[in-house]
Amino acid sequence: MRLFPRLAGSAALLSLASPAFADRLWLLPSVTSVSGNAAWVTVDAGVSNDVFVADHALRLETLKIVAPDGTIVQPETPATLHSRAVFDVKLDKPGTWKIGTTQATVMGSFKVGDVEWRVGGRRGSAGPGAAGRPIGAAPTGGEARPAGFQPRPSVATIAEIPADATDIKVTEVIGQNNVFVTAGAPTTTVFQTTGKGLEMAPVTHPDELVSNEAARFRFLADGKLAAGLKVTLIPGGARFRERDGAFEVTTGADGVAAITWPLPGMYWMNATITDTHPSEPRATERRMSYTATLEVVAP
Repeated sequence: MRLFPRLAGSAALLSLASPAFADRLWLLPSVTSVSGNAAWVTVDAGVSNDVFVADHALRLETLKIVAPDGTIVQPETPATLHSRAVFDVKLDKPGTWKIGTTQATVMGSFKVGDVEWRVGGRRGSAGPGAAGRPIGAAPTGGEARPAGFQPRPSVATIAEIPADATDIKVTEVIGQNNVFVTAGAPTTTVFQTTGKGLEMAPVTHPDELVSNEAARFRFLADGKLAAGLKVTLIPGGARFRERDGAFEVTTGADGVAAITWPLPGMYWMNATITDTHPSEPRATERRMSYTATLEVVAP
């Protein structure tokens, strides 16, 4: 039995699963559409190889909830569990809500003498002018390390890179990860773009996605149409299939990705673009990403 039929239009089903080593950040809402304006949605937040499979908790420090009227709302009962984070949102205003996290960091490496240092991510030993974790200490997640393990020394920011550093290779990483939930009739206020980074401006409202029907999403990079951008879609439920069911579409000259969904269910959508225009002076490149969780219903 073919689980994923041939896709129409510009989408082509990938015959190979995505790389097993790719960590994917995701948000999974309990619902994406509710009646009235007194409902609640519970959102799981995680990081894993297989989308929507709890493995590691996603940090919620940059969580931002935007109500349909543009106001910022605080989450209810947030909690970070061992394999996922979770929080509630009270949908007390009618319309479409945006619930998401942002990423703005740097990642890379440099050398001091013959020693290679890491920039960004978890700290190793103390960096120049910084107090990191002692060599051999366990990461903040608490996982055990072999006896004698010595993580590569690291600093958290570009500002901590010493003046005599060489072989500086640093990437500025910016991105957002969103899910949209509609209470009552859908609205479009939360889709206003900023002209910064990689953004998505839906032509088809996320509340109106139906399997075997085409949907259109426009992507913008720094406010300009992102033509030729590859967009990856992965349906949930990979543990019940031999492959993850990933497929890919490419945006046209108008920055629009046309997607025909093979089956109903929850989908993880991601687009990433790399250029040489970082805002950080000592960074060598910039990686921008946009991620969203979308629900597709049966006809």
